[in-house]
Amino acid sequence: MASSVQTLGALLRGVRNREGWTLKQMSEKSGIPVSTLSKVEHDRLTLTYDKLQQLSQRLGMRMSELFAESEDEEAPSAVTARRSIGKLDRAIQVTTDNYDYHYLCPELRRKRMIPVVTNIRAKTVEQFGDLVRHSGEEYIYVLDGRIEVHTEFYEPVVLERGESIYIDSQMGHAYIVAEGCEEASVLGVCSSSDEGLMDSLMNLHGADEVPESESGESEAGSLPAVRDLRHTERRTNRRSPGRRKAGAAH
Repeated sequence: MASSVQTLGALLRGVRNREGWTLKQMSEKSGIPVSTLSKVEHDRLTLTYDKLQQLSQRLGMRMSELFAESEDEEAPSAVTARRSIGKLDRAIQVTTDNYDYHYLCPELRRKRMIPVVTNIRAKTVEQFGDLVRHSGEEYIYVLDGRIEVHTEFYEPVVLERGESIYIDSQMGHAYIVAEGCEEASVLGVCSSSDEGLMDSLMNLHGADEVPESESGESEAGSLPAVRDLRHTERRTNRRSPGRRKAGAAH
């Protein structure tokens, strides 16, 4: 059964056809090489987050339009039969002082869940500002090491390897490595009815520009450009009542 869910390539091809642009014209407007656009349209290439952001700004589109179908498109069939293999070397990668994020399955649009593998290095809550919050809910499973979970309305809890937690993401929250642990790895799954969830998660990392490859492209099987956003994590202004400050989780 064919899926009605658009790929990024189909979406860009539709925009170009609607505007009556050639590939060269779209390249001039977006600042992305013709060869790159051609590969994207044929689903042989994806783009890094920075290039998606550049594309949306120059073409006057919302970022959420690149991660989800528009509302006027028909809803997908009950069975879409789509799938994506989540490999770390094909993930959108974001690096901060305290975390390494790997956003998996970036080629899928209109995802109902956002899977991310995170390496946590933060060791103390003093290293951070306030708890973070965003729309939706999230599930965190400890792959390796031990973590300490700080939330707005509960006492901190330590999770061992193989243990997990499910929380309301609108509640302030933070993850750090537990005492005696140098680094930990977790699998997180974020879900929300808000189509701008991906934007919200990326914005939590900060918006500083960083150096990137000439084309900014991410060929299947190659390593996407890493966003090094050290010292730029955004934090909310609300602190957990009666406790120490805790660090950003996303």
